[in-house]
Amino acid sequence: MYFKHRAAIGIAIPVLLGSALAVGAAALPAQAQTYQDTSLSATQVVDATFGGSGLGTTSNTSTITLTGTGVTWSLHGTVTTGVTLSGSTISYSGAAVTSPPNIVADATDGAGNVEALEIPVVIGTNSITVDGRTAVVKVSLSALTDANSSGTVKFSAVSSKTGDTVTIGESSLPVGLVSGNPLTYAGGTAAPGTYDGVVATATDSDGATLNGTFDLTVVASTVTTYGDEVNHFGNGFDAYQQHQYPGAIIAGWTATQADPATHFILLNGTHQGAYQFEYAPHGSGTGLCVSDPGGGWSSDPLRDGLILANCNTGPWQQFVPQSNGTLQDVATGLYVNPDGTGAQLRGGSSATPWGGSYYTWTAYASLPS
Repeated sequence: MYFKHRAAIGIAIPVLLGSALAVGAAALPAQAQTYQDTSLSATQVVDATFGGSGLGTTSNTSTITLTGTGVTWSLHGTVTTGVTLSGSTISYSGAAVTSPPNIVADATDGAGNVEALEIPVVIGTNSITVDGRTAVVKVSLSALTDANSSGTVKFSAVSSKTGDTVTIGESSLPVGLVSGNPLTYAGGTAAPGTYDGVVATATDSDGATLNGTFDLTVVASTVTTYGDEVNHFGNGFDAYQQHQYPGAIIAGWTATQADPATHFILLNGTHQGAYQFEYAPHGSGTGLCVSDPGGGWSSDPLRDGLILANCNTGPWQQFVPQSNGTLQDVATGLYVNPDGTGAQLRGGSSATPWGGSYYTWTAYASLPS
């Protein structure tokens, strides 16, 4: 077996602790993969029913009262300066306004569905009333539907007010997909499968909102992203002396194609924006991922030293790339810092001042031979 020559680091055979830090969720497959989505399809959207009723207005000589049950009220868009809403009462403070614009009040039910009232108003000195010459218009959405087309999902909805713009987005999507209309697989990295409870939300330009739920099926192909996290000095993650067991030290060492100790697979993490790094000598996944166990392993020389652990969905081995190139551990909030070539990588409260903490994922083909 090939071992690299470097300054010795004191290590011990790992003793696995019986805690959440040492034993996580079920290990990922030894040949862990990332995904490239190839198509999406959805079941028909099931529209929600608006939970409010009796929407309307009344006014006295100086204020407007919004009426309705099962809703909370808010003002939508830009309102005339001096107009305020408190509970269900619209008030005005200021000088009289000639030809003021309509006020739009949104009524939101307990499930987040919204109907809107377009209210024509008369604004006098310190007073606001409904302009009885023009009707109050209620705006609502209906017929939120979807259609599968060429591997994407296109949504539509109908506004009760002709000419209003309706936008539609999705939430509760699987990690690796981005909201859009159409909802597309292009650039997606979600794992294949069927995901229930995905939410489509249609929103009218007056703030009226209708939610619907559907099941989304993702078809994807596996993609191996193979290489190493490398800093500005060419040092990458390194399984010290190619040790391949839970508790093995992760050091900083020159990343090359020839050195299997610096070969890893980049995995989508289970936390938003995070990645995992699976040790993969010669591209073969080991089921062991880089982890900062936060002092949970007695075999770890440093409290926040990086080691290998069985790949799992816990936060200790989830690293979020920051905009400046640093890597932050989800569990500890610490940044991956080197301590010189051959030394164990560790978590720190801030990046090193000399620039070693700024990493870039480098594909195997781009590593020096």
